[in-house]
Amino acid sequence: SHCVFLFLCPLGSFSISKSDQFLGPAECLQNKFTRESCDLVFCPPWQRCVKGHCSCKPAYLCPTEGVAPICSHGNTQLRSYCQVTTCTFRGSVEAGSGVLRLYLPGTGGGREQVLVCAELWDMAAANVATRFNPGNENDVMIGAASTGTTPYLSLKVAHSNRPLPGNCVSVRCQGYENSLAECVIYDKVNVDNRDVATATCVQTPGEECDFSCVNGKCVSLSQTCDGVDDCGDRSDEMCCKSCRNGAFRCSTGVCLHREAVGDGQVDCLDGQDESKTHTSTDNKTKVTRAHLESRLNCGVRNADADAVEERGGRSRFKRTQIQWQVAIEMNRRVHCGGAYIGGCWVITAAHCIGPNPDAFLVKFSLWQRTRSQSSTDIVPVQSVHIHPNYNPVTRENDIALLELDKLPLREECFESNSAISPICVPWTTRLFQPNHTCTISGWGQTVLQWAKVSLIEDCQKFYNDSFKPGMICAGDLDGSVDACEGDDGGPLVCEDAVGVSYLWGIISWGRGCGRPRSPGVYTQVAHYFEWIRLITGWPAVTKYNS
Repeated sequence: SHCVFLFLCPLGSFSISKSDQFLGPAECLQNKFTRESCDLVFCPPWQRCVKGHCSCKPAYLCPTEGVAPICSHGNTQLRSYCQVTTCTFRGSVEAGSGVLRLYLPGTGGGREQVLVCAELWDMAAANVATRFNPGNENDVMIGAASTGTTPYLSLKVAHSNRPLPGNCVSVRCQGYENSLAECVIYDKVNVDNRDVATATCVQTPGEECDFSCVNGKCVSLSQTCDGVDDCGDRSDEMCCKSCRNGAFRCSTGVCLHREAVGDGQVDCLDGQDESKTHTSTDNKTKVTRAHLESRLNCGVRNADADAVEERGGRSRFKRTQIQWQVAIEMNRRVHCGGAYIGGCWVITAAHCIGPNPDAFLVKFSLWQRTRSQSSTDIVPVQSVHIHPNYNPVTRENDIALLELDKLPLREECFESNSAISPICVPWTTRLFQPNHTCTISGWGQTVLQWAKVSLIEDCQKFYNDSFKPGMICAGDLDGSVDACEGDDGGPLVCEDAVGVSYLWGIISWGRGCGRPRSPGVYTQVAHYFEWIRLITGWPAVTKYNS
């Protein structure tokens, strides 16, 4: 018999009746984050991040090269989870015992009945298995109430009048799947002397609810922040002060299952789970999306550029590491800095730019302010896009995009140059946290220089009403390191745990140079992600949340 589903409370209601040292903070929980909240987590490759929410890509944007079909339905090969709402196979939860039975497509058009092995079975898989009510397709279901296991031999005795399948399969789900058909299903094994999976369906709720999921399901407090998607929408794992049961906490407050650490798939926005510190040799449950993602082409410098040498003088550091830094020249004078983000686009500060594109040239791979070297490329500007709400008095929305002139009959704006690499554009303001060490760079009055600075929180206390939305602070509070005159428009770059660099800020303004308790103020690039995507026309400006 199939599960009968009952709602715990109206869909979308949200409340917390209890809290502990793991769950919180309250201001995060009030945002009702789920697995589709791409301010905190990656969208799957078949979805794109739009205004902080994962939405299905059109079919023509879904990955195709090197991608195995997700499933077949009739004569149609479906390659995107957005298309699989009709691509399921039957399954049922047995009344009384709660045993999972799957009816897999067999040879010759038949079906083979199997059980689910206890290995890898968790609430995420149970939610997927019990999410839909076959009797009412219009109902929105919220998954399982609990999971369990039971010995097969004892079941066999209890089912003496009804034979049980002799095989079971292991199932590993992320939680977003529409049915178990979309999960990773491992090879069948003989079920003798094994435990098999069970699940109970959501029942009418009691008066108390430890944690009310965003979708309305009720889970116990002990099920939150453990790395398992017990809610079915992942809302129990999105706002965590720490993680229980060995789960891994990302800096954004999201708890991952411990098997997700070091499995070759980046799950934390900043790659913490795949850093060298967290490398695993256990590939048993590794489910990588690498074959679905485009090749990473930003935020990683070209190592071949190490062969480029500066003519004359001595370089105090490897300037080839700042391959996205550009100089913006006006009337034969380096006026400001900027950052190359790929294609024919450069980001800089709005206060650096006038409305006339003919007045500007962009110089790539420039080490000395007044002298080019062999790797320097000089490109004219085709068009200027200043943020429509830029305020020159307050420096609010101090951001501009420069579109460069293309080469004749080409789509590129300069010849291939190993000394030039684009910087990645961040899509969420939560990617890097306060105290993260980042890099600023600029020429000042002489040669290209760089310095390490720390991200500073709560800058309102230093600048009061002068500090506006879309601004961030970085530097040292003692004033020892700061951007200064000549650096405006240049990049504040932060690197994640797997070595990918992001344009976190644009040098905008400050109170003097290097004054104590007067950190530099930067335009927060992630705050303008949607505007950047609108102007560039790119369907994707990041590797994952495209």
